[in-house]
Amino acid sequence: MGTRREFLTAGGLALASFAVPVVVRAARPVEIQTRSSPRGEEVWFDPIGVRIEPGQTVRWIMASPGNPHTTTAYHPRNANHSLRIPEAAAPWDSGFLVEPGDIFEVTLTVEGVYDYFCLPHEAAGMVGRIVVGRPGGPGARPFDYFTGRAATQAWIPVPEAAQAAFPSVASIVAERVVRRRPREWR
Repeated sequence: MGTRREFLTAGGLALASFAVPVVVRAARPVEIQTRSSPRGEEVWFDPIGVRIEPGQTVRWIMASPGNPHTTTAYHPRNANHSLRIPEAAAPWDSGFLVEPGDIFEVTLTVEGVYDYFCLPHEAAGMVGRIVVGRPGGPGARPFDYFTGRAATQAWIPVPEAAQAAFPSVASIVAERVVRRRPREWR
């Protein structure tokens, strides 16, 4: 039988062998496809709603040929659209994604709800919603929260067809990924 010191040393070495270095990896990007039906009469983001962690990257991928798409944050800096992303977040606009495989990425670090749209197809309801961490901010408020304020008179409201297309924040929080309902379900 060894001494207490030998036991502690041996035990310490045994425990040290379990101390494996931890490699912290960033979460993989969440991918959202821009989609169109073959003749272009239907357009959508797939998925339409996602929940991610702060610091995670979102990657939009042009998936269907034929219709160019954008991913554009609802923000006054984007053609005076109403603010529907967190106040401290930077707005984005991908420009046109034209060819299948075209990609646009953004890393979202500020917690809250981020609403975005496709510039040429917003009125057709091509919108999406991202919840980063805890929901909150302008994207969690009613669509008309800003009306009647002098500083927001020039803001363009979200069209009714787009409003109807958004998944609820509660469904995104509960499900983490929300896919668009096919036309026959609406």
